[in-house]
Amino acid sequence: MPNLDVSEFNIVCSVLGAFIVVFGLCSYVVKERAFVSEALVALLIGVAFGPIGSGWIVPEHFGDGNADVKKITLAFTRLVIGVQLVLAGVELPSKYIWRERWSLFVLLIPIMTMMWVISALFVFLLIPNLHYIEALVIAACVTPTDPILANSIVRGRFAEKYVAPHLRNIISAESGANDGFGYPFLFLATYLIKYESGKAIGMWFYETWCYNIFLSCAYGTVIGWLAKEVLHFSEKNIRLKLIKSSAGASRKYIDKESFLVFAIALALFTFGTAGLFGTDDLLACFVAGNVFTWDDWFRIETEKEHLQSTIDMLLNISIFVYLGAIMPWSDFNNHEIGTSVWRLVVMGICVLIARRLPIVLALYKFMPTTIKNFREAMFAGFFGPIGVGAVFYAAIAYEQFEESADERQHRLAELVIPVVYFLALSSIVVHGVTIPIIKLGQRIPISSLDFRSISISRPSTSAPKNDSVFARMKIFKPADVDARLKEMKDLEARGVPPPMFDPKDSPEEFAQSVGSQFTNDESSVDAFAGRGRRITIQDPRDLAALEEQIKKESEVAFQEGNDIVVEDRDGFHQRLYHMKEGGRLEREE
Repeated sequence: MPNLDVSEFNIVCSVLGAFIVVFGLCSYVVKERAFVSEALVALLIGVAFGPIGSGWIVPEHFGDGNADVKKITLAFTRLVIGVQLVLAGVELPSKYIWRERWSLFVLLIPIMTMMWVISALFVFLLIPNLHYIEALVIAACVTPTDPILANSIVRGRFAEKYVAPHLRNIISAESGANDGFGYPFLFLATYLIKYESGKAIGMWFYETWCYNIFLSCAYGTVIGWLAKEVLHFSEKNIRLKLIKSSAGASRKYIDKESFLVFAIALALFTFGTAGLFGTDDLLACFVAGNVFTWDDWFRIETEKEHLQSTIDMLLNISIFVYLGAIMPWSDFNNHEIGTSVWRLVVMGICVLIARRLPIVLALYKFMPTTIKNFREAMFAGFFGPIGVGAVFYAAIAYEQFEESADERQHRLAELVIPVVYFLALSSIVVHGVTIPIIKLGQRIPISSLDFRSISISRPSTSAPKNDSVFARMKIFKPADVDARLKEMKDLEARGVPPPMFDPKDSPEEFAQSVGSQFTNDESSVDAFAGRGRRITIQDPRDLAALEEQIKKESEVAFQEGNDIVVEDRDGFHQRLYHMKEGGRLEREE
């Protein structure tokens, strides 16, 4: 007689599968209409079915109750982040980390260092009987921005409509790079606690910087370059054989399915082998992904396919369900180690507000090609989420101190888990509901949330009523801007004053003064397509005309206050014009 097999494995598969099916049926409404991230939904499901909910998913019961949850967490988070970092590197434009090396330097060195110091200050002030050097260990876990949560910001309908391509690119690049860059911060504090200062600094330089950082960058570069060359060779041989074969038959070196999954396989190989060496596997994955698409060939070949993003989504949903199930709720109010709910809540508020935003606002002018104005700095500063990466570093920090005979170090091991998990929980919830709350709670149009380098103007009184944000966007042709600048210079050379521009004039009048295209007709549609180009078509169903116009557009210009920014098709800054008094356009050299 058949028996029921109510095992943990069967229950987990049933719950996870049911959630993915049900969520998938309404995912467009949740993500693209309500702008709620899948990470938040998955986390809530994990909580609902975890130990404090129905009790169906209890990671401590895995493996007949002998599971080491912390080791499972370390391995699972490492897997998900490794795949995410390779894909983040693959999706960046050609040579991006080299072209934007200065912006990345500012984000990874001064900004990330201040994030570390500020976060440690709040931990030190709110956790009793804790030294500042111990607070630096906890703060190092939450300093990197999470690439998985950042991915939800730079993808999807909201990002495509309201976040400029250059801003999406730098957020993605930073989250990928600084997740691997968290090792120096964590191990500097760790070594200073465990060893005397001279030995600690020495180990930090030759173990952390030389072996972990520099070696992982070199290894990722080699692996990415070899993977690119091998895939090029295999794909080219297919084409050559098909051309030479009269019958069209040939021995293929790689089929379509293997080609599409190549980046996932590269991620598994890179973080697996880097882990064998004991180097920084996360940074190696990100570098490998960047070098792999250095010539943009693989990205262009696969941009219309969705296999990689599908696998990525399955991993992301699984990890956040798992995180919801392992949340250490009892340790959030554990007076033996010094935690309490009110302390953690205050800490979460302070960290989310002051950890990153003030520093980005103070230094964004040092990154003019990637964060171009105050609004973009506000967006980049606020959306620096804490998530899976923090949980990964918390597991590493726990391993460093869990077996220590020193009482303070053992307490630090017990303290790092609940503090980091609560900060990650706070970030997932706050960043997951911020956009929906603003969208639903504000009575002003959602166009005010636009962080693209554009200007939103008032609709003309003669135009038909249209609440669409696209009906109020000004679009400039770079050639028109250049022609207008030349015209002004010619007039100035002849002693003729240029046309006056009154700052009180409507944006439409200013747009006309620089030769813009402006649409207020309900029948016309602004289409954001490709990699950052915005074009205008009259019939949204005419996809052929849309694609044809995309091919012709090599760059686009947007008005930003009294400035006009010209970008290329990948969102890279090309040139900037300032509107001076008297209507004079002046190009910034």
